[in-house]
Amino acid sequence: MPQDPAERRVTVTGPPRRTRRRTSAYYRPRTEIDEQTTLGHTYVRSLMRTQLRAALTVFAVLVLLIGPLPLLFAAMPDARRLEWAVLGFALYAPLVLLARWYVRRAERNERDLVRLVEDR
Repeated sequence: MPQDPAERRVTVTGPPRRTRRRTSAYYRPRTEIDEQTTLGHTYVRSLMRTQLRAALTVFAVLVLLIGPLPLLFAAMPDARRLEWAVLGFALYAPLVLLARWYVRRAERNERDLVRLVEDR
């Protein structure tokens, strides 16, 4: 059977249509962070800003808590036992509570960013 010239086979070149990867218009925040885009940089800066705010809050409370102690001790020169009681015992409870608050706050900030990035 001789083939008619109008029916000859033609080779098609180009990428197959079904296997081509579609690019979506929506990028996940994790992709933004991994690719270090402007939006990803904004996410990271936001986390850093909230962590800095928590750290400055702790620092301010520490200054208000410990800062006046030398003035208090200078105003009461005969209270050596009070100095040792305050510095040795009474100051530790607020410091531990403040440290615990800071750690919980920092972990919550990180959890919030992870929730945002993972779209939950």
